[in-house]
Amino acid sequence: MYYEIQGTGDPLVCIPPAFGYAGLNSYPALMQSHRIITVDLQGHGRTLDIPERPLSIEQYAEDVVGLLKYLGISKADFFGESYGGNAAAMIAIRYPELVRRVVTYGATFGPPQIALNSETTHFDRPPTAGSRNIQFQRENYEKVAPDPNYWPKIFDKLGSIQWEGFSNEELASIKAPILIILGDHDFVRLEHTVETVKLIPNAELAVIPSGSHFVLFSESERVVPIVKHFLEKPEKSIPLATAETGYHPGETR
Repeated sequence: MYYEIQGTGDPLVCIPPAFGYAGLNSYPALMQSHRIITVDLQGHGRTLDIPERPLSIEQYAEDVVGLLKYLGISKADFFGESYGGNAAAMIAIRYPELVRRVVTYGATFGPPQIALNSETTHFDRPPTAGSRNIQFQRENYEKVAPDPNYWPKIFDKLGSIQWEGFSNEELASIKAPILIILGDHDFVRLEHTVETVKLIPNAELAVIPSGSHFVLFSESERVVPIVKHFLEKPEKSIPLATAETGYHPGETR
């Protein structure tokens, strides 16, 4: 399993999206206060696929946890994008002792028929490994993969993932503070994300205006400051103002 470590400070595990890999995105602002560990998941980037081993969100989570144990890291923050966000949430549910805080971008927490926006995930024709809509991912895969010709196989294999999300009970069990981010024109339905936030005790929501599923590639400067603030803010903060309390500097915010 290929991984990279950059920066200094508390460990922050970055889990890329489908077909993403270490170095495809970088977050210099987060490196100022975190030791960023970025992974290439099975069949992604420089990590070879295991042909007989299926791809799944559950397996992604187990592989990341295995890497943390190998590195001797007992607690970390997590920042996952799309499928990587699903895996980060999975770790928060299954391995709460490893998790300090979690950030997801464009993650889905339920089955496709509930989680996905049909307007932004519609295809006139089913995509193939050579389709233009996947050109960015294909060309980047071919730059670093041990065998660039393996692309059609990993494309089909990843497309076979059957992700049905989490139960309400699983979401309610997440104890770590979690920031859920998406674009207002994401592949993910805003309504689904709002309902998810309501189920998780310490969840926060951020919506990027005029943002698609790929804001972290196209305009990361609109997202990273939000992530940085969430990861670095004090554990105890001044209470939020309500209509009853009103705003008082230093007392409410």
